[in-house]
This record gives sequence, structure tokens and C-alpha cells, in this order.
Amino acid sequence: MVAVVLAGMAAGTINTVVGSGTLITFPVLLAVGFSPLVANVSNTIGLVPGSVSGAIGYRRELAGQRTRVFRLGTAAALGGTTGGVLLLVLPESAFKAIVPLFIAAALVLIVLQPRLSAWVAKRRGEVHEHRAAAAAATYATGIYGGYFGAAQGILLLGTLGVALPEPLQRLNALKNVLAGLVNLVAGVIFVFVAPVAWNAALLVACGSVVGGVLGSRFGRRLSPTALRGIIVVVGLVAIAQLVF
Repeated sequence: MVAVVLAGMAAGTINTVVGSGTLITFPVLLAVGFSPLVANVSNTIGLVPGSVSGAIGYRRELAGQRTRVFRLGTAAALGGTTGGVLLLVLPESAFKAIVPLFIAAALVLIVLQPRLSAWVAKRRGEVHEHRAAAAAATYATGIYGGYFGAAQGILLLGTLGVALPEPLQRLNALKNVLAGLVNLVAGVIFVFVAPVAWNAALLVACGSVVGGVLGSRFGRRLSPTALRGIIVVVGLVAIAQLVF
């Protein structure tokens, strides 16, 4: 119980700051005896409260993004629904084989984001919001997040950073809301049709709420350069864990 709560706290913190908290809680749930499917669905449900507390902590950075949150939130919810259904009908190996490639591509986008944004601005004369691209990327990431969820936040930051003319901290606030919606809609599906270990989900939830508060408090103080550095390190660790 202590191990699961601490894992939930760590996951809530890292999800709010970067993403990839699933790579902490999922292995812990496996280690204490749950099957991969039960661990996955219980973890998805348990991390929802942490996303809520993290989003509340980032409410200042969410100011002025209400319309965007509604538009992209719809795409995220549809993607999470699709991913949740796929989890129940497809083998886990179907996505796991290409997940490291997705994360690596997202890391490249995050590192190159300042240069890409400057290049786009130079080409167009000013920075524009690519709404269709942002919605498509959010939906695709939502499918992955509803299916497994590891490094969902990194994928969102990498793709939205290219499509939206916003500082990284405001994108991070938006990411917390979208990832939370994906987990929420997938979790609702799992409640009705998947085997949920409610004791594990509750323990993860308790830890993730505290972690979300901690992550928002310390994450918003990081400079864009420092935040990118943390994202890259976490992403490389995620790739190594998934591959090896």
C-alpha cells in the first residue's frame, strides 16, 4: 500500500511537470501482483484526480485558453474513448512496439520547438495557430493515452508546441487538462467493462492528488530551458524502460 501511494505521488508530480507518470505506477502495480490489464486500467483511473489537482495548480497559465481547451478537449475525449476501446480489443504488443519511436519524435519536436516556431514566424511573417493540426495531434495522442498512456504528456507537448504559438508553460497547463480528459473518458469505459482493482486505483489517486499539487507548485517555476531539459531526460528514461 505504501509503495503504491508513493508511486502515485511521484506519478502525479511528474505528470504535472512533464508526463510519463504511468512509467512509475504501472511497473509498481505489476510488482505487487496485478496483471498487466488490471494494472493498466486501475492506473488510468487512479491518475485522474492528480490531473485535476495539477490543472488547478496551473490555472493562471490556463487563463485565456477557454475556447482552446473546449475545442482540443473534445478531440482529446474522442481520442481517449477510441484508445480505451482499443485496449479492450487489441493485444498490448500492437502499440508497445512503436511507442519508443513516438516518444523519440516528440523529444525532437520539443528540443527544436524554438527554432521551428521562429522558422514558421519568419516564413509567414507572424505566428499562427494551426487549429486543425493541433486537433488532429490531440486526437491521435488521445488514442494512445487511452490505450496505454506512458509519455502521453511528452507527445502532447511535442506536437502542440509546433502547432500553437504559446510559451512552454502555457502549453504544459493545457497538456495537463487534455491528458486528464483522456484518462477520465478512458477510465469511465473501464469502470463498466474492464476489471478494475479499486483498492489500487484509490491508493494511486490519493498519491497523485498530492503529486499534482507539488508538480504545479515547482513545475511552473522552471524556465523553458530547464523544463525542456527535464522533459528530454524523462523521455529518454521512458524509451529505455520500454525498450529494455
